[in-house]
Amino acid sequence: MAGKVTDDRLLPPPCDAVESAPTPDIDEIPLPEGVHRLHSAAMLADLLSVPAAAVRHWVRGGLLRPVRRAGSLEWFDFPQLVVGRQLARLLGGGLSLREIDAKLATLSPGGAPAAAGMAERIVADGRRLSIRDGEQLLGAGRQMQFSFYTDRLADGGLPRRTLPAILPGWPPAPDHQPPPPDPTPCVDDDTAEILDLADDLEAAGEFTEAAEALRAVLQAHGPTAPVMFMLAELLYRAGDLSAARERYYATIEIDADHLQARSSLGCVLAELGEHELALAALEGVLRQEPEYADAHWHVAAVLTALGREPEARHHLRTFLALAPDSPWAESAREQLG
Repeated sequence: MAGKVTDDRLLPPPCDAVESAPTPDIDEIPLPEGVHRLHSAAMLADLLSVPAAAVRHWVRGGLLRPVRRAGSLEWFDFPQLVVGRQLARLLGGGLSLREIDAKLATLSPGGAPAAAGMAERIVADGRRLSIRDGEQLLGAGRQMQFSFYTDRLADGGLPRRTLPAILPGWPPAPDHQPPPPDPTPCVDDDTAEILDLADDLEAAGEFTEAAEALRAVLQAHGPTAPVMFMLAELLYRAGDLSAARERYYATIEIDADHLQARSSLGCVLAELGEHELALAALEGVLRQEPEYADAHWHVAAVLTALGREPEARHHLRTFLALAPDSPWAESAREQLG
């Protein structure tokens, strides 16, 4: 449930219960080195205004690279946010996820992942993408473009809709090198194509068709935690909370350490009014990953619903200490007054 807040719903997991003691100021909370000021996948989707399925798709294809991974949880730094903005602009311009992959793959010998990293050099003209090389525009296969469009760009006759530049400092310092690839088992080309199709359908709001595509993968290859989780997220977005809850349970039965599924399960339980069960699920996640800012955000909401305001404020403060640039930070500050 990577995009819970984007979908106006509670998000990931919380931590061990906090006693009703005076809460420290934000600057008094010890800040862990690992994920401070990084964005979770849910935060990234919300900042980019794209479905969580789009972020998952770009990570699976190597277009976005998490700088930290803990099991099923992933975090991204600001340079990756900049790359994501480029991809989100293309998606918002009418290209599908698979079209973005295909068009970017023609722009660089390194394929779509390499092209995605050259944000400051990509020019979008409707459905056509080009790479700027000095005063030239290179299209698919590095072919020079001599069209009227290209000449007008060189003369300054048309606005250059270049995408945001990667900021200085990328690649990241050694302590923020991208983690190893996702441990998700490799899939064959046919399965990968169906998963990509499901992502496209979900991004387009075709939830029933996307669910059928995922069920086809499960029927063909048997249940796996990643695909089961994708189906659970899809069912949640479709508004079928009961079905989503069962699929989250099924994901956890396959992979007991799938913290995203446990987090999302807690959120669904909270929406269904089962706040004590939700709190238990979220606190279990935070015991395993106490630096997960999303979890502190969601457990604060559950504690507030239970009337446990001092504990909720503690989690809000911890959330702000971990993720002061989060898209939900302003709301947290308002709640803290």
